[in-house]
Amino acid sequence: MPEFHYQPPFELGPSETTWRKIPGDWVKTERLGAETILRVDPEALVRLAAAAVRDVSHLFRPGHLAQLRKILDDPEASDNDRFVALEMLKNANVSAGMVLPSCQDTGTAIVFGHKGQYVLTAGDDAEALSRGIFETYTRTSLRYSQMAPLTMYEEKNTGTNLPAQIEIYAWPGDEYELLFVTKGGGSANKTFLFQETRALLSPESLLKFLDAKIRTLGTSACPPYHLAIVIGGMSAEFTLKTVKLASTRYLDTLPTTGNAEGRAFRDLALEEEVHKLTQRMGIGAQFGGKYFCHDVRVVRLPRHGASCPVGLGVSCSADRQVLGKITHEGVFLEQLETNPAKYLPEVTDAELPGDVVEVDLGRPMSEIRAELSRYPVKTRLSLTGTLVVARDIAHAKLKERIDAGQGLPQYLKDHMVYYAGPAKTPAGYASGSFGPTTAGRMDSYVDLFMANGGSFVTLAKGNRSKAVTDACKKYGGFYLGSIGGPAAILAQNCIKKVEVLEYPELGMEAVWKIEVEGFPAFIVVDDKGNDFFSGI
Repeated sequence: MPEFHYQPPFELGPSETTWRKIPGDWVKTERLGAETILRVDPEALVRLAAAAVRDVSHLFRPGHLAQLRKILDDPEASDNDRFVALEMLKNANVSAGMVLPSCQDTGTAIVFGHKGQYVLTAGDDAEALSRGIFETYTRTSLRYSQMAPLTMYEEKNTGTNLPAQIEIYAWPGDEYELLFVTKGGGSANKTFLFQETRALLSPESLLKFLDAKIRTLGTSACPPYHLAIVIGGMSAEFTLKTVKLASTRYLDTLPTTGNAEGRAFRDLALEEEVHKLTQRMGIGAQFGGKYFCHDVRVVRLPRHGASCPVGLGVSCSADRQVLGKITHEGVFLEQLETNPAKYLPEVTDAELPGDVVEVDLGRPMSEIRAELSRYPVKTRLSLTGTLVVARDIAHAKLKERIDAGQGLPQYLKDHMVYYAGPAKTPAGYASGSFGPTTAGRMDSYVDLFMANGGSFVTLAKGNRSKAVTDACKKYGGFYLGSIGGPAAILAQNCIKKVEVLEYPELGMEAVWKIEVEGFPAFIVVDDKGNDFFSGI
């Protein structure tokens, strides 16, 4: 008869987190029989959540910024790797002003909490955390992205970015530890579960499998990525939860070996091997090169003998997570980097390798297309003039016009179409953070819109389907890639004027007209059917 031995799934080592204290008197200790109890005022959770979401929307961990700087210092990095890294570091400096968020997609608020058995709070902890999240989203320049289903097919934006995903677990002790994560649609949409078998568990099979699956991530979620891979899991749900935690580096202090009781562990050798694999893919930091991933985490979990789930996910360039804790000493939040300027080299745009083509958008669309046709894919561009902004819901509305025999509005024929949605505009700014959204969601509209005389040049982030390449070749169109990630710097430096053109009731999904100056872009798909990503 075996003896019982409890094996926690995650045996985490000591943390090296640097903390800052949230001012306030919200905790006290009391005696309850022989035990000391930590009594926590619910306001502590409100204030901690509010501060966490505010900080993580504008600031980054020092380690993430150091990895961006590493790209600039690496002689093996491509010109495009360096260009993307520099733009992201400059973006971090703008967002550190705590006005413009680092990314326009300010995400879904997620909270993982571990509450000690000797911690007492009054009321519903999830409600208190939600109130803090609500305060920051409604009082700062963050975007509301949460859609409430009214029926199976009709939705309405909640207008608060609630509800949040809040999960609170019990564990021993007298401390309350929390992880706050805000993940946007780009990185969330690049989370995958594969149900495999024991046959996968050999070095050759596993690496071949991972090579194929990692390539499907593409660039839509704004690399360089922090890539998380989880092999095994007691359930599919647990596998994907572990992916999320690994992508935030929450599991970095796991042991590096397994045991007979089934503890989770990191495989450091496989992490290095997979990282080298990603560097050889040539995808790079969005437009070719070495830095598709900053790093890789590979976590091995126990599994049912008849199942072998594999999870794959990323934390994108909007690398947003922050730790919090409540102890008898007070309320604390992980200290993020408030001075990202120290990671910037003394480099100007003029010193970056590669010629930049200036494109005047004030000309007829036929002239713009003729100029773009002179240059190969990968050419760097600087756009100045008018862009029309439209994304998912607006495209659906425009398709309804075509279906009704009304055709496309003139603005879609005269101007380049930028797939994006702005965060709220802070006082004194022409625009809130306004970076590109994932192009692939609009792929099904491209051929139809071009056939109806519009949408000949589109601008967004990520790779596109063969249907888009074929439509560009058929109708003489182009797809330009914008740098995914530097939404704040685009708002500060490039976007000079913003106005609603149509569908104001859609909020950030409305059709906008914006005036830009020096807006950076690349030719990704040209009018000859060439696609930069097809050769990767």
